[in-house]
Amino acid sequence: MGAALLVAAAAELVVGRGVDWPRLDPLEQRILVELRLPRLVTALLAGAGLGAAGLLLQAVLRNPLAAPELTGVNPGAALGVLSGIQFGLVPADSAAGALLAALLGGAAGGTLMWLLARDGSPAQVAAYGLLGSAALAGVTTLLLAYQPGRFGNVLRWLVGAVDGRVWAHVRTAWPWLAVALLLAWLCSAALGVLAAGDGHAAALGLPPRPVRALGLALAVALAAGAVALAGALAFVGLVVPHVARALCGGDMRRALPAAALLGATTVVGADAAAQALTVLVQSGSAGQRLGVPAGAVTALLGAAALVVVARRSPHVEVS
Repeated sequence: MGAALLVAAAAELVVGRGVDWPRLDPLEQRILVELRLPRLVTALLAGAGLGAAGLLLQAVLRNPLAAPELTGVNPGAALGVLSGIQFGLVPADSAAGALLAALLGGAAGGTLMWLLARDGSPAQVAAYGLLGSAALAGVTTLLLAYQPGRFGNVLRWLVGAVDGRVWAHVRTAWPWLAVALLLAWLCSAALGVLAAGDGHAAALGLPPRPVRALGLALAVALAAGAVALAGALAFVGLVVPHVARALCGGDMRRALPAAALLGATTVVGADAAAQALTVLVQSGSAGQRLGVPAGAVTALLGAAALVVVARRSPHVEVS
């Protein structure tokens, strides 16, 4: 997994426009340091956060279809940022304000889903999560339709894009995501016990409700940090945990770092593919600025992977 991440990171820096390897003039060096490297770090952080958040949600909810985008967390975080900008509570260029708004919105979205489905079966949790996410996405659409010129290039951010991020965004997000990942790993043994069932956890002296609340809070923190940084990247938090468990088994102490590594690799690789597609499809100076967003690639790859997972797991109920 480490080797795959290095290959994806190298591809991220090599492909696309703006840098002509191996000899760099002063302008290209500035582009590399001030634009390309923050873009790479953004993809690493966002992918790690979403991969770990998805694994936590699937463990504490005991649902293979649980993911930040299907439990109201990602749509709530996106709505929180847009609402903060709309009502003047968050400056449009404030990285710290976007992080706080995403955290509050993600917590509200996740709480809404939990209140609706706290006593339901895994299938009901998935159904309520889809309904809640659709409702939050509908409110987001209303905000965009009300003042379409106010939010600028927000549609790329809603799809999920890591371009346009600078070191100021990275400096705000990385401590939050790093601390949340560390806390999640420190709690991974307890969360792994909870994944086996409330009765099993109670028999071992582990109180299910507080541990579940802790796992959900950490998942919201990770997903909100990723959304504030890179937008609503789709399917990363849904598919990556399945791959991590297939490679590392059900031990959360191993699966959680694997999910973070695989999530980072997925988003970095998706952005590298997006830049390559941009070079193939577009030309001119606007090509890089208006190129393919990374979220479009993760959505296509994630949808294909989800079909494979569903075909191999016919026993999983989705409605």
